[in-house]
Amino acid sequence: MTLKQQLTEDMKTAMKAGDKARLGVIRLVNAAIKQREVDERIELDDAQVLAVLEKMVKQRRDSISQYDAAGRQDLADIERAEMAVIESYLPEKLDEAAIRAAIEEAVAATGASGPADMGKLMGVLKPKLAGQADMGEVSKLVKQRLSG
Repeated sequence: MTLKQQLTEDMKTAMKAGDKARLGVIRLVNAAIKQREVDERIELDDAQVLAVLEKMVKQRRDSISQYDAAGRQDLADIERAEMAVIESYLPEKLDEAAIRAAIEEAVAATGASGPADMGKLMGVLKPKLAGQADMGEVSKLVKQRLSG
């Protein structure tokens, strides 16, 4: 079952169960996926759906930090609840050791040796680690590996 099919099934389940909060978040996710499909005139695969989900989680994190700074705990709690539902569709996050192992594997495969090869290395790692690791963290580790 693809991620889009899973979302559709979960939406039906949430409707039947009367879970309005979960239903609303799943509808937001489906709308974001559909918007991207319409904008780019493509059918999104699981990797691209994961990218949409990661973007939505990042947006929620940014909103939470701003709401916390403004003292709006009520709004921050809503964002946290939405983020929890969205994250339930993301695969388990890799630990730093697993990320470093993937970087070493990619270095061996591409022959990357210096900072100039960072783009080539990230091009290999991004599809492989999509949804499993924060790409900002991966980028930082790649920089460390290529410079040291």
